[in-house]
Amino acid sequence: MVSNNGMEMVEWLRAHLNAITPTRTQALKATRHLRKSEKKNLFSEDISLMRTAEGRWYEGVIYEALLETVADCNLVKGVVRKGADAPYIRQKITQEQNGTFYSNYGDIKVRGNGQDLAEFDLMFLDVQNTVGFGEIVTSPSDLKEFEQEIIFKKRLIGYLFGQPIVPFILVSSVDISRNSIVQRLMKEPESVLITTSSCEEIKRVLSQREIRYQPRKPIAHPKLLHLADIHTRRSFDYRKLHDERRDRMLELMDAGATPADLLKPDEIPPIVKKIVFGGLYPPAIRLLCQKSAITMRGEALTYESIMRDFSKVILAVNLPDLRPILYFRSRKKKEYFKMVPAKIGGFKYESRRTPHMAGFFLWLESTRPTLGTKMTKTLIEYFVEGEAAGKR
Repeated sequence: MVSNNGMEMVEWLRAHLNAITPTRTQALKATRHLRKSEKKNLFSEDISLMRTAEGRWYEGVIYEALLETVADCNLVKGVVRKGADAPYIRQKITQEQNGTFYSNYGDIKVRGNGQDLAEFDLMFLDVQNTVGFGEIVTSPSDLKEFEQEIIFKKRLIGYLFGQPIVPFILVSSVDISRNSIVQRLMKEPESVLITTSSCEEIKRVLSQREIRYQPRKPIAHPKLLHLADIHTRRSFDYRKLHDERRDRMLELMDAGATPADLLKPDEIPPIVKKIVFGGLYPPAIRLLCQKSAITMRGEALTYESIMRDFSKVILAVNLPDLRPILYFRSRKKKEYFKMVPAKIGGFKYESRRTPHMAGFFLWLESTRPTLGTKMTKTLIEYFVEGEAAGKR
């Protein structure tokens, strides 16, 4: 059989999913993927709670609709189980985890060195085992960083499964066809945009009373596939790839390369999202305080206060935007304070990283001081003061 890189499946999905009109049966079935609290919140007067539950429920609606649509399609091998159909596995996260996994809630994840690299709303295969994925949105305001997210997920799937082309479907309950980000994504022939009725319209056929009794249990379906049955075609050691990318960036900086040079394609797969350069020795922390203001909830941090309240400072950089991030390890609790660039310059507190974010938290915990003043000065010049900082 001649490989078509999933394009036959893409064209079939384009033709048949465009006609999707979620039914009452699918809307009701979708509630089996919700927790008890989410079923309650689906009709909550609290808009924030309702929208969150509605987003989870709409994912279920599209999942159920996709299963019905591909049931008799010979081009689609199957849809990967998720939600209530995923196996219930309580799995302790470790830094050795690399590849595809289910979360405790049944979400489809790809992990690298124990941390979640990506989550996929839908995953499906054609008869030649070409893997495709789908993203589901309910609001145009969710699209700010969407383009880079999809590009990364395509690279990740392409790398793991050895695919030059990665089929992608974007399903939305609002019309986003005129959005410039969406239009750029849809220029790729393997990408499909599907617009359905609004969540409000689909939900109108349900009542809060009837969804209470929908049990969260798996169903039998000939097109359902287990994530464990989809084998990657490349060995995947994310920490090794991270360290290779970090070392390459350090070599380039030592040679006087520009920030743009740090992002040029090379033989290292472009699937590392963040470079953790390491912890700072005390003299490097002092230098950081001299070079950049750092505030937490309106209060300026000094070298003395940092050394008093925090046991470790870690410097990292997000890719591909070269955005510097600082992580401060509290002496009082098992938590890190994430500091991000402030618009007025310097760094400000953004959020916490706790053991709940197990994979990345373990990575931070295992990071030791390795950065002296010389290397820290170079990193500050590149990512805090230099050209890369100016472009942000």
